[in-house]
Formats: sequence, C-alpha cells, structure tokens
Amino acid sequence: MNTVGGADVGAAEMVRKYKAWEGSNKFCLGGRFIFGPDVRSVSLTVFLIIAPAAVFCVFVARKLMDDFSGDWGIAVLVVFIVSTVYVLVLLLLTSGRDPGIVPRNAQPPEPETNNLSTELGSGHTPRLPRTKDFIINGATVKVKYCDTCMLYRPPRCSHCSICDNCVERFDHHCPWVGQCIGLRNYRFFYMFVFSTMLLCLYVHGFCWVYIKKIMDSENSSIWKAMAKTPASIVLIVYTFLALWFVGGLSIFHLYLITTNQTTYENFRYQYSRRANPYNRGIVGNIMDIFCSSIPKSKNDFRAKVQKKQPMIPSHSVGDSFDSTTLAVSKRLQGKSIWDETNDKALAIGSNRVTLSSNGESVTEYQQYL
Repeated sequence: MNTVGGADVGAAEMVRKYKAWEGSNKFCLGGRFIFGPDVRSVSLTVFLIIAPAAVFCVFVARKLMDDFSGDWGIAVLVVFIVSTVYVLVLLLLTSGRDPGIVPRNAQPPEPETNNLSTELGSGHTPRLPRTKDFIINGATVKVKYCDTCMLYRPPRCSHCSICDNCVERFDHHCPWVGQCIGLRNYRFFYMFVFSTMLLCLYVHGFCWVYIKKIMDSENSSIWKAMAKTPASIVLIVYTFLALWFVGGLSIFHLYLITTNQTTYENFRYQYSRRANPYNRGIVGNIMDIFCSSIPKSKNDFRAKVQKKQPMIPSHSVGDSFDSTTLAVSKRLQGKSIWDETNDKALAIGSNRVTLSSNGESVTEYQQYL
C-alpha cells in the first residue's frame, strides 16, 4: 500500500474533477458550465441587455405594430425578440464554456537527459530552461514555463491571473462576460459583441422611426414628438452610449482578426514593429477564426479524480520536493529549477520534438499558428 506522510493514498476520496479544480473558476450544473471567478458580472450584463429590451418592446415596438400596415409591425417586434435571445445565447456560449484551459501537470517536466551531467543546481537539483524558442514561419517565438501549472505553455498561451489557468490563444479576461477569452470561445465573444452592436443600432433606429411617426400623425415638431415618448429618448441615449463601447470593440477585434493577433499580443508584442509569424493573410485569418473547427476541451470536468488531501510529508518526495507540504514544494521547486542560459531553439513541424516529458508533440500546437 503506497503511503505519503503516513496517509493512505489508495483510500483517497474520488470526486468529480470540477470539485477538485485548482483554478479560481466557478462551476454550474455539475461541471457542465465553467465560469470565471467574477461570474456575478454576467448578471449585470444580462440586465443591461434585458432591461432596455423590455422597455423597447413595451413602449416602442408595441406602438409600432399599430403604425405599420400589414404584418410589418409584428415583424419589427419578432425580429427584435429573436435577436435579443440570440445575443443572450452567445453570451452564455462565451462565458459558460472552457475557453481553452491547459491542464496542469502533477509535477514539473523532467530535465532533458543530455543536460543532466552539467546542469545541476544546489543540492544536485536538475535545472530546466526558463524559456524555449520555437521557429514559426522563420520567426523565433519564445514559450515560457508556468510556475503554477508546471508546464511549458503552448505558443500563444498565457496564464490568466484572475482565473489562475493557462489558456490557449489567450486574448484577455473580459469582466463583462466573467470569463477568459481564448481559443475555444473567441469566435462566440466576437459574435456576441458584434450582434450586440447590431441590436443597439436596431433599437436606436426604430426609436427615431417611432418619433417620426408621431410627428407625421400629429403634424408636430420633433421636440413635441420626443416629449410624447420619453422612453424613446432614454433608449436613444442609452444605445448611443452603448454603441461607442460595443462598436469600438467590434472594430478593434475585427482588426485583430484580419491581422491574426490577440489583444494580449497586440499590447505586448507590437507586431506593427516586427513581422507577425501567425499572419495568413486577411482571408486566411478570417477563415481561421470563423470557419475552423473548435478543438475539443482538454478537461473533462465531470470525470472522477482523487481528491487531494492537505498533507505534511514526513520525508522529501523525490529529489526536488523538500518543503513542508506538497503544494508548497511544487511551487518552490518550480521556481528553483530555472537556468536562463539554457534556452534551446526548436523547429515546429518535427514529430520528434516535444514540449514536455508527457510526450505531447509540437505538431499538436500547429492549430494555433
């Protein structure tokens, strides 16, 4: 029977993975939906959509049903309701799914054997390079080791300090959707922002149409017509302000899509000053975002795993673990195994090159290029 610090490992409690999750995420419906720790902000976003939608339906669209001949008035209301539901569904698909979280390693990767004879730290602890270089379309791209997740991040991956996870093709953490935006939900995020912009334009436009109808029916000035429908004025101001936000986001992210950049890369790497190794041309970049298949999540949050018990080991576990607890020892070990001078250039495209000791080939990460 294997024991660690006198504790029986074989008797460890089996729980769903989402219950033993080490990140800061919140789960819903038994791990079927995953949100960020700021999931409550989604409620505010939903309110900011539904509240003006209700006002528009009651005070504007309902009145337009009588002003338009035939079924056009009903069509205005139906199109608006369908569009609102569509925006809310996109919000759920953005905030409630795995954005592309890279599973954590249980322990740091093993140092390369050809360096063991010369690269030894204090206490004979093998050292790992802090970064590794990849050659992508002729450009050198560094991948960093993550102390928290104990792995070399795939290209375009970054660790979100809010969710405490490494996320593939990390774009940013959006407080309005309460989730990281990454490889698996960026498409839905942009569709959500762009559809919200169109919805604002729809409401803004038909509020002015309703005011024009009042002017024509009562032969009054625009000011008197506006005084007849204060709800329309509120909606016009609200959608005008919202358009600056969602419209600006839509334009900015359209630029990022056509140049194959992420928000993180745009602010950090400044591809305007150097070549972007991921750029496939405008058409290729757009196809990459909207027409490529979304990779399956690498995390089965409903799978059963052993629940980690806080333990104080009576002896060190391996050569690198000598702290008072396993969790602390991993962090300390991860921070003590760096060797800044031992960077190694790797070329993408060879099945013989691996990121870590678990055998994941570099070719797996070609989907992010």
